[in-house]
Amino acid sequence: MAGHNHPTQTLTDLLTIASEKGRLSDLTIGLCGDLKFGRTVHSLITAMTRYKNIKFVLISPNELKIPDYIKEEKLKKNNIEYVETNDIEEYIDKLDILYMTRVQRERFFNEADYIRLKDYYILTLDKLKNAKKDLCIMHPLPRVNEIATEVDDDPRACYFKQVEYGRYIRMALILKLLEIR
Repeated sequence: MAGHNHPTQTLTDLLTIASEKGRLSDLTIGLCGDLKFGRTVHSLITAMTRYKNIKFVLISPNELKIPDYIKEEKLKKNNIEYVETNDIEEYIDKLDILYMTRVQRERFFNEADYIRLKDYYILTLDKLKNAKKDLCIMHPLPRVNEIATEVDDDPRACYFKQVEYGRYIRMALILKLLEIR
């Protein structure tokens, strides 16, 4: 599924990770939420397979697990270590990056499934108590309620910086396309 990507967000995410962590290798990245339909998640996995010593913790309810083709073509094919779980707190202390995503209503065929899953993960300060002090919390935004607003003031919250980096990435791409220096 080559079309199921989000290239400008991936450039933004790579810039955020490089800026906040100082590297793009030797990282354990938790991806949380809608891993089945999330274009940003699929693109980030693809991009990060190019770097050394990357590990993924795939955190989702069973209905929203990462598709098998991503596991086969990206993770297994590139010998990328990964684990699947539905418990965000189980691995929080191991993560260098936590990439939260929202459950999108438009991806569901019936409202009952969306209602049941939309609040499955809500990141709170309490859930972050065992996380690393230098954890980088990312989100492609907009959020609905998957990150409590109390987390916004935590120094580990990088999603507003991520938006700023995204503005620069997209401005640079537009200037390049318009052939403006």
